[in-house]
Amino acid sequence: MIATGDALNLLSKMTFKRLITLLKVFVSYQYSKITGNVVHPSVPYSIAIEPTTSCNLRCPECPSGLRSFTRPTGMLNIAMFSKIIDELYQQISYLIFYFQGEPYLNTSFLEMVKYASSKGIYTATSTNAHYLTDENARKTVESGLDRLIISIDGTTQEVYEQYRIGGSLEKVLEGTKNILAWKKKLHASTPHVIFQFLVVKPNQHQLKEVKKMAKELGVGEVRFKTAQIHDYENGSPLIPDIDKYARYRKNADNTYSIKNSLLNHCWKMWHSCVITWDGKIVPCCFDKDAHLVMGELKTNTFKEIWNSAPYIQFRKSLLKSRSEIDMCKNCTEGTTVWA
Repeated sequence: MIATGDALNLLSKMTFKRLITLLKVFVSYQYSKITGNVVHPSVPYSIAIEPTTSCNLRCPECPSGLRSFTRPTGMLNIAMFSKIIDELYQQISYLIFYFQGEPYLNTSFLEMVKYASSKGIYTATSTNAHYLTDENARKTVESGLDRLIISIDGTTQEVYEQYRIGGSLEKVLEGTKNILAWKKKLHASTPHVIFQFLVVKPNQHQLKEVKKMAKELGVGEVRFKTAQIHDYENGSPLIPDIDKYARYRKNADNTYSIKNSLLNHCWKMWHSCVITWDGKIVPCCFDKDAHLVMGELKTNTFKEIWNSAPYIQFRKSLLKSRSEIDMCKNCTEGTTVWA
């Protein structure tokens, strides 16, 4: 269930041009899905931008945590970010500062949030909350950030650290309290704070506890997210026993398969995309190592890339046979569970 205040805040960002963009995206997607012909007369209404690939934790299923990227690690610079926003701000409604890495490691992160907020864009980010010091919490609230997703994958340190390796639950809770305190001090309605709980087998017994913890702290919302397992075929100690929170089903031969039937269409290819810290555009967040680069903002504008031949061809191949695209094989679009 979406929080009413957060939903109204998002709607308040909707200008006439942004509404037209949303309608163009929706109509072109439906037309393409029905006919198999790729039509996309608009830019997306949502984009994700990666502040950095760096991270302080070592989560076992995360390329940032595993330090397993083949692409370079680095920081998004504010000049490139401003150029992207200046080109798109009249049409995009939603901007998430996240792909891989910990956003707060980029020292210009909150300055970029402030710039996007000044353009009336709904801004969101996801963090492990280890850098939400009192000062950063104040700056976060003052930046105009609309949504703050805090990863909290356990209600005790013993359970939390089984996935968030190298992390401190105490720091997460302290950072959460700092944000909520500064919202109160500054009489601010944002950011809307969400506890995101990645459900894995070691923490599946704490679902009720995290909801109770959120309520006691004053956190606005709890979301349970299913975990992506890279080598899931032979099972994993991380796959939960609770079917509702597992992306995979156990077969008769004790192997595992993904639940998603991978239909030959994908809403994400029309309404959003991901921009890496160094200006590469990739189709979606499942391309974590940026293998399917559609273009680079160092040499082309966003609109040139969005409607380029490689992007059109990729959408065509997806409409024809999505199951043959490696990036799509572990995709379970829409697997966040509302608490």
